[in-house]
Amino acid sequence: MNHHKHNPFLNRLRKGRVMFLLLIFTILSGWCYVDGDTIETGPYNLVYPANFGSRINIPADNPTTKQGVYLGRMLFYEIKLSGNNTISCGSCHQQDKAFTDGRAFSPGVDGVLTPRNSMSLVNLLWGRKFFWDGRANGLEEQAVTPLTSQHEMGQSLTTSAQKLTQTTNYPALFKLVYGDERITGDRIIKAISQFERTLISANSRYDQYLRGAYQPTPDELEGMELFNTSPQPEKGIRGANCTHCHGGTKTYMELFHNNGLDSLPRDSGMEKLSGLPADRGRFKVPTLRNIALTAPYMHDGRFKTLEEVVDHYSEHLQQSASLSSFLRSESNEAGGKSLKLLPVEKKQLIAFLNMLTDSAFITNPAFSNPHLISTNNKK
Repeated sequence: MNHHKHNPFLNRLRKGRVMFLLLIFTILSGWCYVDGDTIETGPYNLVYPANFGSRINIPADNPTTKQGVYLGRMLFYEIKLSGNNTISCGSCHQQDKAFTDGRAFSPGVDGVLTPRNSMSLVNLLWGRKFFWDGRANGLEEQAVTPLTSQHEMGQSLTTSAQKLTQTTNYPALFKLVYGDERITGDRIIKAISQFERTLISANSRYDQYLRGAYQPTPDELEGMELFNTSPQPEKGIRGANCTHCHGGTKTYMELFHNNGLDSLPRDSGMEKLSGLPADRGRFKVPTLRNIALTAPYMHDGRFKTLEEVVDHYSEHLQQSASLSSFLRSESNEAGGKSLKLLPVEKKQLIAFLNMLTDSAFITNPAFSNPHLISTNNKK
């Protein structure tokens, strides 16, 4: 008779040995189990086309890891980070709208509207200055403001950390990412920033065209030509003059310009920070990636459609001392003060702008709200 067969101590020992070996295998193979979820660990491989360039911005003290991105995604959509447990970063930055919210201004926890439009979160890996006036140096610095601002998420980082400490799942997740269960505001910010750096959009029809996998329509090709051409009426060359500000494959060059919205702007933009009259009405030039999905447009959301935006540059530039030099006297008519595009040219330009929509980006499950799909999430 086998006396060991039903020995509870030996059975527990065997079970413990199996679990220990499973844990060792899991760690070596780059997987961990936390609160019922399987989490991949190790360095995160940020994949992007070579033509995007390698001038990326990752702080030395916040390397991107798979477990860090996992935690950051959880926190990006975490309503506990708001003062009344109702909004998250994802409230103003919705994936199906290319991480905007479809509003001119966004309501915070107290219902007060933000003073400026919520910008699209896309290809942030290459960014250095954030907000419409560029006041934040890096994603980590940027994230602090919406989380703690009285009229946005309205909660101190200390309180956010305390609330997460009281949950069943977050202490173990923070331990997986940072080595111990201590939850701090700094760690919250770093994890969110890691997730945001993965929001890379590089599979629009324009990208497919650049790699030879898509043949544009005639209107798209004409629009692309207009987009990339500066007008020279004396030579009979027509153009929409877009690349000075939106040039390069990413359609983004981190510039700040007064784009002729007002001769006397209500929001003085960068002048508020610098005090320089030359900065009056200067704002960040946003990327045009997924631009068809991110209406309304401009820092104050004044334009509801791309047609209105194109009309502005074509006919309605407001002259002022701080108007961008790139916009001065650029016209398809000799001596003109604005572009004066033809109706067909406007249509073609918008056809090209629609080529910049990346449907894979707005449906990528890696960017979606994990709290909606995880059956294991503990509230």
